[in-house]
Amino acid sequence: MNILISVVGLGGNAVIVWIAGWKMKKTVTTTWYLSLAISDFFFCAFLPLEISYVVTSHWPFGLVLCKLTSSALFLNMFSSVFLLVLISMDRCVMILFPIWSHHRRTVQTASGVVVLMWALSAILTLPSLLYRQTKAHGSVTQCYTEYRGSLSRHKAVAVTRFVCGFLIPFLIIVCCCLILCMKLRRLSIKSTKPYKVMSALILSFFICWIPYHTFVLLEFDIGNHSVGSIQAGLKVGATLASANSLLNPVLYVFIGNDFKQTLKLSFMSRIENAMVDGGRTANPSRSKSVEM
Repeated sequence: MNILISVVGLGGNAVIVWIAGWKMKKTVTTTWYLSLAISDFFFCAFLPLEISYVVTSHWPFGLVLCKLTSSALFLNMFSSVFLLVLISMDRCVMILFPIWSHHRRTVQTASGVVVLMWALSAILTLPSLLYRQTKAHGSVTQCYTEYRGSLSRHKAVAVTRFVCGFLIPFLIIVCCCLILCMKLRRLSIKSTKPYKVMSALILSFFICWIPYHTFVLLEFDIGNHSVGSIQAGLKVGATLASANSLLNPVLYVFIGNDFKQTLKLSFMSRIENAMVDGGRTANPSRSKSVEM
């Protein structure tokens, strides 16, 4: 499953970065989705190292990559959910304050907010950089999290991740969705296409991350649960959390009409250009007619 997530996630998010970054007009919405795709691509790039460690039970990549591989997951978690909050709030502002948003909602402002979002995500990811360690046992090296024997420190990190990376964003997004539903119902807007991608992204994020946070919190109540079930649950939860990076580009293509049309036109234009170049090479006298 992780191999599939890594391969498809890298390819899919690379396509989304290409489309949103170079093929589509630069807007506030494409800025949000471009940042989300970059976050998913960054995580998928480090996932093969984790796959190798799971298969061989040996970490030959050094301490720095041990810290970065673990941090990539939580950086992706925080940046993804914060971007979903920004997307939801942005939609609310557009509906509630259309005139104000028309003048104030600019790409420059969105880019500045994204930079702040990445900075906050990096700060909340620091525990992974601090507490991730490597330890050699003969010819085998382990990459693991060491809280230096402090259970309270472990709980503080887990609760912070749950509250800041799940609970508070969830409440904000739910409030934004309720406001949008009430406002759109009053306006009698029949078309909901602009909100399909947003809704699908939010739903997939919470479905993918709920099991992971659940088993992390159950780990502190180990007396009432078997160690084997907790460990199995954490593995399944981590895999589902990783799958979120695979689902996002799929949702863009199958639900987002703008992404779908741009992808189709981009590939068609490349095929046409290749055919034109081939026609010019094969028969220079017909180059003008082929180009037309």
